[in-house]
Amino acid sequence: MENNQSYFKGAAAGIKSLLIGFGVTFREHFTKKITEQYPENRKTRLHVSKRHRGRLVFTRDENGNHKCVACTMCEKACPNGTITIKSEMREDPETGKKKRFLIDYQYDLGECMFCQLCVNACNFGAIEFTNDFENSVFDRAKLTLHLDKEKYEGGSLPNLIDGGAELEIGKFNTGTK
Repeated sequence: MENNQSYFKGAAAGIKSLLIGFGVTFREHFTKKITEQYPENRKTRLHVSKRHRGRLVFTRDENGNHKCVACTMCEKACPNGTITIKSEMREDPETGKKKRFLIDYQYDLGECMFCQLCVNACNFGAIEFTNDFENSVFDRAKLTLHLDKEKYEGGSLPNLIDGGAELEIGKFNTGTK
């Protein structure tokens, strides 16, 4: 007799648990959704933190020249070898002394861990991370960037460098077009 009672108690507990689960699902069906409508709203409502590490770029001086002196500190600090620097020693026309000149600064965005150790190791402030996160491509070879040969003008989204759309604290930046 005791065996029958434990069987029916177990079945009742199972049915009770099932009804509680259905209740939660039914309630959730009528709550307002907070899904970010990406990519539809990315130009009007998407907020990206300024501190987000999206891709590495060279910083430039007021003349548009990069600040890299090919010291290879960033290459040495990179834990998985995503940065490759090629340089050569040449005579500096201003001073007449031999100086290292940058030939190629190769950065593999597909292999990068975004740890920022390279930026921290750079004593000249020549590289920094931007919050440009739309880096997906179909060909993996396009993720290998030559930072000394390209001039980064900003991402594909308006005001991305400034964080994109304004963030309203306590509200989700959601909605339709």
